[in-house]
Amino acid sequence: MNKEDIQKAIGQLKAGKKRNFSQSYDLIINLKGINVKSNPVDFFVDIPHSKAKKPKIGAFVGSELTEQANKFCDLTITESDFPKYDAPALKKLAGEYDFFIAQANLMPKVAQVFGKFLGLKGKMPNPKQGCVVPPNANLEPLIKKLQSTVRLSAKKGTNLQCLVGKEDQPDEQVIENILLVYNSTLKKIPQERNNIKNIQLKLTMSKPLKL
Repeated sequence: MNKEDIQKAIGQLKAGKKRNFSQSYDLIINLKGINVKSNPVDFFVDIPHSKAKKPKIGAFVGSELTEQANKFCDLTITESDFPKYDAPALKKLAGEYDFFIAQANLMPKVAQVFGKFLGLKGKMPNPKQGCVVPPNANLEPLIKKLQSTVRLSAKKGTNLQCLVGKEDQPDEQVIENILLVYNSTLKKIPQERNNIKNIQLKLTMSKPLKL
């Protein structure tokens, strides 16, 4: 896959039916030769250009980080709020927010109260992603990083899919995001290109095109 192939696909997609909103570009990487049930593929990529769609971020914090969470996150949940979350509220929470961060000393209780629902969605605060933080953390850099983070996960189906930009972004930015996601994926699968069946690009309302 090279820049010219991606540019050609972007041009074809843009020539399609116009919509009254700026559509998102989705990259789809279809895998082969991997049993994702026994060897799931699940990783994060920090793309160079913002997805132009701000993720919704929730925070489980104590008094030490409440002020910062209120400033930088979309939802602040303190320990005293935990009992308010029944099953319907937990299900809604897991579906509505993209990422969660947690103060490290609260993680056992976060896992106990929220783990079942967030875990099913793959949204538990992830230490590898930097989302489990000490009480004296500076949340601002983490929030900025999450705004340019995409997750690629294949645990049941054999395709990886993520948002790589918006229709109104410069093509070059979208191309750079796609290439970084592609090259990062090669490093995460055992046989690199031999594990890729094909790669597709689509807009929100379009059919996918093979790259």
